[in-house]
Amino acid sequence: AAFPTAYAVMFSALYTPLLLLLFSLIIRGVAVEYRNKHESTAWQRFWDVFFFIGSFLPPILLGVAFANIFKGIPIDEKGILHTNLIGLLNFYGILGGLLFLFCFATHGALWIAFKTEDLLSERASNLAKKLWVISLILVVIFWVASFVITNIWQNYMKAPILLVFPLLVVVFYFLVPVFIHRKDYLKAWIMSALTIVFFTAWGMAGLFPNILPSSIDPAYSLTIVNSSSSPLTLKIMTIVAVIFVPIVLAYTFWAYKIFSYRITEERITY
Repeated sequence: AAFPTAYAVMFSALYTPLLLLLFSLIIRGVAVEYRNKHESTAWQRFWDVFFFIGSFLPPILLGVAFANIFKGIPIDEKGILHTNLIGLLNFYGILGGLLFLFCFATHGALWIAFKTEDLLSERASNLAKKLWVISLILVVIFWVASFVITNIWQNYMKAPILLVFPLLVVVFYFLVPVFIHRKDYLKAWIMSALTIVFFTAWGMAGLFPNILPSSIDPAYSLTIVNSSSSPLTLKIMTIVAVIFVPIVLAYTFWAYKIFSYRITEERITY
């Protein structure tokens, strides 16, 4: 509602990957719900496959989508996309998909290490260490590719103060293995979460003021100015956000508090 034009063009231009993302999340939820409805090993493995697919595709699709947004989408003055899904699967798009996949996998492994005990926690911790190294390599390659392929670093050259975002990404990311070594998996997970937050901030600051840059002509790009709602709508949305965002955050905290206990091998079906 804040940027309806950008929203409409994005869901039109990225219709296929976003539709696949939606189906993946639906499949994931269904798999969680139905996996333990039957004690058959074949039944559970069947739903495990769908759970894997529903967990594997979303980060890749999100990474491909965001990478192409950073790079610039071939949209014309009418917001019509001049490519297809195959065109979005370019080198930079695939690199973004792999980066998101391994970063999310690292984040998930850290959460499992924190939520489980003994052997399960140790296995998740060891996996997180390996995934962290792969993610680090991908981040470096992605940043270099972003400098060569996109204009996302231009804002940082114009306003060096923005370099605080990639700097914080580096600081928080290198704190992850420190806390893993100390077996303080909650803090490692928090550092990973902060890494994701500031990596997102890096991308948004690099795009500013663009929301959807056009690779055909910069004049066709959708910005926070030419795609925003009316001032009245923005004021109403701000008031609604101020009221309801704290409620959502409080509910989320309460939900995590309710399920804060550790999971043992006996309760693995949880």
